[in-house]
Amino acid sequence: MPLQNRVLPTGEITAIPARGTLTGNRGIIHRGDKTLGTSRWSHHAWICCTLNWQGRKREVMTGRNWTELFFLDEAVALAAGHRPCGYCRRTAYAAYRDAWAVATGTTPKAGDIDAALHPARVTRHRQKVTYQAPLSQLPDGAFVQWADTPHLVQASRLLPYTPGGYGSPIVAQMDTVVSVLTPKPSVAVLSAGYTPQVHPSAAAAKT
Repeated sequence: MPLQNRVLPTGEITAIPARGTLTGNRGIIHRGDKTLGTSRWSHHAWICCTLNWQGRKREVMTGRNWTELFFLDEAVALAAGHRPCGYCRRTAYAAYRDAWAVATGTTPKAGDIDAALHPARVTRHRQKVTYQAPLSQLPDGAFVQWADTPHLVQASRLLPYTPGGYGSPIVAQMDTVVSVLTPKPSVAVLSAGYTPQVHPSAAAAKT
């Protein structure tokens, strides 16, 4: 049976077989039997990491170091409220930080990013924060909830999300108002030029 460690664009953590292209963590949130308790984070540094770091291997949800989570791609990780890891994905982190500086006028430290992201991704009652915006205001790489399904914004199209990849694109009216899943700070970073890693199925999608 798959472990409950796959993160959806909605921020939910589910138990599904597909693993994805990136891993990450929010601290230690698993119990000794490899199940999750009620907590969905133990610190505010929600990061997304490479699956292959210097050839190291470990069994997931063992020890008390962190709880390994998995994402279809980086666009999903950003939508769930994560940001690039500054250690194993240093180049991506630097690009994200630099785009943050363009968007805000201030070059942040990692703690500054985490402090700004946290209230933009979850409420005090642990509910995901969303907001309404027309598609015309959203950059490629953002995620929206449309027709009760998460969709990736790409080249004026919406790509429906599935755990295994993206479905056939939908051409939507740009004045359509949608519920935005990606936290506002990361939307600003995307608008400032940051390009997230996306699953190959997004490039393969045809109109």
